[in-house]
Amino acid sequence: MAVSANRLELLQIADAVAREKAIDRQIVIQAMADAIQKAARSRYGLETNIRADIDPKTGEISLQRILEVVDHVEDYSTQIALELARDKEPDIQIGDSVSEQLPPMDFGRIAAQSAKQVIVQKVREAERDRQYDEFKDRIGEIVNGTVKRVEYGNVIVDLGRAEAIIRRDETIPRENFRYGDRVRAYIHDVRREQRGPQIFLSRTHPEFMSKLFTMEVPEIYDGVIQIKSVARDAGSRAKIAVISNDSSIDPVGACVGMRGSRVQAVVAELQGEKIDIIPWSADAASFIVNALQPAEVAKVVLDEDAERIEVVVPDDQLSLAIGRRGQNVRLASQLTGWDIDIMTEQEESERRQAEFVENTSRFMETLNVDEMVAQLLASEGFASVDEVAYVEAEEISSIDGFDETTAEELQARAREFLERQEAELDAERKKLEVADELREIEGITTAMMVALGKEEIKTIEDFAGCAADDLVGWTERKAGETERFSGFLDSFGLSRVQAEEMVMQARLKAGWVTEEELNPPEEEPEQEDSTEQTAEA
Repeated sequence: MAVSANRLELLQIADAVAREKAIDRQIVIQAMADAIQKAARSRYGLETNIRADIDPKTGEISLQRILEVVDHVEDYSTQIALELARDKEPDIQIGDSVSEQLPPMDFGRIAAQSAKQVIVQKVREAERDRQYDEFKDRIGEIVNGTVKRVEYGNVIVDLGRAEAIIRRDETIPRENFRYGDRVRAYIHDVRREQRGPQIFLSRTHPEFMSKLFTMEVPEIYDGVIQIKSVARDAGSRAKIAVISNDSSIDPVGACVGMRGSRVQAVVAELQGEKIDIIPWSADAASFIVNALQPAEVAKVVLDEDAERIEVVVPDDQLSLAIGRRGQNVRLASQLTGWDIDIMTEQEESERRQAEFVENTSRFMETLNVDEMVAQLLASEGFASVDEVAYVEAEEISSIDGFDETTAEELQARAREFLERQEAELDAERKKLEVADELREIEGITTAMMVALGKEEIKTIEDFAGCAADDLVGWTERKAGETERFSGFLDSFGLSRVQAEEMVMQARLKAGWVTEEELNPPEEEPEQEDSTEQTAEA
């Protein structure tokens, strides 16, 4: 009966550990079997291949030695001769394995301690795997926990079946936690690391605010109202853009709630963070105007290729539009995804006047005309000699004071200047040793070839090795500020799409890619066999 009691106790221990650690009972039983196996090998020899099994119903332990069947035995602890093996199993072949039952064994103190370490390690690994599997698919959820301790500003949170961490930079400024405090946070990352799964929480993540609104506003949870974007300066101010899929429901009013009850619940959770709720619009200009609230906007000018917008505000609205330390315009930029330049009406007027003077001077110099003619061209919106040279003649002759003869003369002078400029640029291009073959790339001009030559881009292969960023520049956002890096062809007004197309042309001509790789044939959908269709019918 002592043996039965030990078996029963073994299963009871396995059940208790499985419940306590919230892991599968079979994992604990397998860990025990591995521990017994290790202890048996320490007794019978580490080179011996031993397998231990525990019956999950009775708790009975069986030990077996596994031997490989060979023609000539070199190691009697792991191998057995074919003749001896066939005495046990007549059909056995070389390379197969046979098992020999080993007698039960008593564990010594050292073997028992070793077995305990194996069990503890296996159970710990199983617990870590369970925690990782449980939380890896919960990224993006809000969880509630209790503060376990605070270390150097980092908050360790007990989630019940796991521990998580809110790093110091993920807590709201001026927010203090003490042991036992209840805390709500957003799971933004789960990583499997050497010391176990690491669950990272955040209270500053923009999606944390989105999830809080989803919890407070039933219309968002039901999908009637959609949150399009969020921008936060945690602990200070935030902007959230919403749109309603039902024209009868006001998205802003629904998020604010009766007497502000819904938005105030979110504000209280975010330690008094001020929240601007903004109606989202597919029209970029309207959306940006809304995003700059509470400032009033007089005019906007969009540059869609560069995703940059110039916003003109009345002189007395400038400080309001920019906000304290640039906060309002920075959040509006993050919310809309556009780079926003703010200027007053006076600044815009001065800039337009400067452009008018610059264009007038350019036309006087390049077209050899007097100031009045140059001013007329500039006031009609002409900004370059190319426009004058290649626009329809009627557009010039329709200007007050001009006729067809004047238009023809102006266009002739413009084309003559451009031809002379082209010849000078081509001479410079040859001096820089830029290859003629670059002209084969659609969209490249001689002026661009000169600019590329100055950057040591002189052949098709050189150009093929460029990225779109090298040509048109790129922007990086750091600490809420946007930094602009220039490209080789910045001054030519290329869009990123055009730059990418030009680079791909160069790679095609250089033989780096093929037409088939650029334009893979579309796979035709497989047609079902007619006999199968008939059978289904």
